[in-house]
Amino acid sequence: MKHQISPQIDCVFKALLGSEDNLNLLVHFLNAIIGSELTAPLATVDILNPYNDKEYLEDKLSIVDVKARDSSGNIYQIEIQLVNFANIKERILYNWADIYSQQLQNGEGYYQLRPTYSIWLLAESLIKEDTDYIHTYKLRDHKGRALNNHCGIWLLELQKFSETQIENEQQRWIKFFKEGEQLNDETDLPDWMATTEMKQAMKTLKQFSDKDRDYHAYQARQNFIREQLTIQHELDEERKAKAEAIEQKDIALKDKAAALQREQAALEEIASLKALLEKNNRH
Repeated sequence: MKHQISPQIDCVFKALLGSEDNLNLLVHFLNAIIGSELTAPLATVDILNPYNDKEYLEDKLSIVDVKARDSSGNIYQIEIQLVNFANIKERILYNWADIYSQQLQNGEGYYQLRPTYSIWLLAESLIKEDTDYIHTYKLRDHKGRALNNHCGIWLLELQKFSETQIENEQQRWIKFFKEGEQLNDETDLPDWMATTEMKQAMKTLKQFSDKDRDYHAYQARQNFIREQLTIQHELDEERKAKAEAIEQKDIALKDKAAALQREQAALEEIASLKALLEKNNRH
């Protein structure tokens, strides 16, 4: 390959899982990630917003997620996110709810709603409470009982993935999206990449590397993402500076309040001593 290509860049991601030519990769990915949730492995799906390189070069990839529907009407949405901006959790939930609610047209009933599964690959860690790299969210009560099987949101935190021995296809895909940029099809691929699906995925990376037009599109998206990362960093620094300023102001106010309390206590002590002296003088 002429250039290193990251599968995390949205145009590559979309070509990998949202292209009709790679439909088998999408099916394999879905079975690997959420297969345990399905009553039977997926054989095929229909891509609802297929990748078209000519169109995407013109509209600058304004829609970069992958949406698909299986033969039972179940809906799947896959998206990659490189920057964890403020309220990303709310966006994830809103996107799921929006896709779920869009199933019904005028005159259709709730019985026609089908399960909607949303998968997010996150380059940055979002859940700080533990070291798990996969998180699954469903509608459950406090005893763990599901309201129904219509909701499923998976968060795959790539940064947390550190497995060296690949034990299943789920881990294989996560490792590919985390470390794919380091791979080169012109050298021997590591053992964990020695599968039909991974070799096919590498062909997509090679296309972006070797075809000038595709590589220029890749560079444009990469530069755009760098700009977004820079803007996010500046916003984070500004937010941090404001938080520190507020904290310092709170400390100053607390110190001032404590000083006033000490002053008030001193005045009350003086007044008490004065009253005691006056009482002694009267006697």
